[in-house]
Amino acid sequence: MPVIVVEVMPKAELLDPQGKAVAGALTRLGKTGYSSVRIGKRFEVTVDGPVTDAVLAEVTELAADMFSNSVIEDVVSISVEDAAAS
Repeated sequence: MPVIVVEVMPKAELLDPQGKAVAGALTRLGKTGYSSVRIGKRFEVTVDGPVTDAVLAEVTELAADMFSNSVIEDVVSISVEDAAAS
């Protein structure tokens, strides 16, 4: 069955406290060469049947209305993966 993957990230202009904490931990661990870390969310929606334009449109609407908070987050990608390939 196909899986639609929705990725959501904090808006670029907003502080990402989780990402900042991880970036600090990398520095403390001696990992250099990384200027920042941003942490987002990934949603995997398994589709019962083929992924049609209507299904993609519905998931796009869900991404905007339910999976993300448009005040502080952006939906950065929506893609289709073959679950058998995972």
